[in-house]
Amino acid sequence: QVQLVESGGGLVQAGGSLRLACVVSGGTFMRYGMGWFRQAPGKEREFVSAIGGSGGSTYYADSVKGRFTIFTNNAKNMVYLQMNSLKPEDTAIYYCAAKYDYRGSYYSPLAYDYWGQGTQVTVSS
Repeated sequence: QVQLVESGGGLVQAGGSLRLACVVSGGTFMRYGMGWFRQAPGKEREFVSAIGGSGGSTYYADSVKGRFTIFTNNAKNMVYLQMNSLKPEDTAIYYCAAKYDYRGSYYSPLAYDYWGQGTQVTVSS
């Protein structure tokens, strides 16, 4: 059974930084494309960033390009999201997700097979 557990959320002032982490257990980490999504109150879950199973190709939402960086540590079965220059509009619950690398679009939550429980990120102005 594949499980994803996020950590690293919290409260930060605008302009600050946070690093989210997600550990994957119960599966073969290199087989998965990994994604980060977020959901703000009253809004739909939206794509933030993703990385291919080989740790090669990366993908970003326009709203976070140049501010967020996704990367993996394959030895530890972990994926990270480094978030810099945070804005109040980045406030949301952030979810880590895994999908079989060959299947579906990285940008669509429907393509992902496994999800974490989420971690709250709050950016104050």
